[in-house]
Amino acid sequence: MSTPASPSGLPGLPVTFRPTRTRIVLMSLGTALLAVLTAVSFLLDTATAGDRASFIGTGLLVFAFLGLLSRPKVVATHDGVTVVNLTTKRQLAWAQIVRVTLRPGDAWVHLDLADGTSLAAMGIQPGIAKEQAVANARALRALVEEHGTGHSAT
Repeated sequence: MSTPASPSGLPGLPVTFRPTRTRIVLMSLGTALLAVLTAVSFLLDTATAGDRASFIGTGLLVFAFLGLLSRPKVVATHDGVTVVNLTTKRQLAWAQIVRVTLRPGDAWVHLDLADGTSLAAMGIQPGIAKEQAVANARALRALVEEHGTGHSAT
């Protein structure tokens, strides 16, 4: 979470929820792998320019893929919620969100929408920071109850 709580105990708006630890691990791993593959490409005496380009290109592809995996976030503003997942971005008005759920064993939060569908909000995931994910899910649930028309359940 990036904004301090308001006097009512709700996080101040705008607020961004993202799996920070997961993002740090993924981007650190991507940077290290890119550095190692680049170093190896220059340390191999028999490597041609094409070989070096292949090593570096592979490192860049892995870095880009890990960057894609670290993209998810949920941004709550006065106008509504923006859910950014791996390859999609969806903006929702507060009234569209009926319920926020994060059940034991869920990989991430699910938003039940007024049209009867459910939307995964991958920006809040219990992976390596379960307590933070639960706190973020509760904060988003409180925001939905405050600004929206829906009801939330665990």
